[in-house]
Amino acid sequence: MNISEALLTGKGVTLSDAFSFGSLTAVLGMGIVFAVLVVLMIVLYLFKVIFHKQPKKQEVTAAPVQETVAEPENEMDDDELIAVLTAAVAASLNTSTYNLNIKSYRRIDNTRPAWNREGLRETINNRF
Repeated sequence: MNISEALLTGKGVTLSDAFSFGSLTAVLGMGIVFAVLVVLMIVLYLFKVIFHKQPKKQEVTAAPVQETVAEPENEMDDDELIAVLTAAVAASLNTSTYNLNIKSYRRIDNTRPAWNREGLRETINNRF
């Protein structure tokens, strides 16, 4: 009786033989997987070496540009803007403007996508 028949039928095989053949199979399987991973790593590295192109560096020889900031024509002065903000906050809090004191303000960039803004607007409108 050879080893493969003995392992299939289980006759004539000791426990230590079965464990040794099982561990040999596990080590052989892990070795094959590791070897394939190493081959894949080498192939990907070769792809990088062969197909990767370095971006060409361009030298900038232009003179520095002087930036001028043009103010918008319809810009409100700070007193009017603070009055509008105070009135809006007072209206949303249902309180008087005498109870509020706005010390500073700043514009928040609106970088959210359109679907996010619309969802927020819908949520706020559904609460009232």
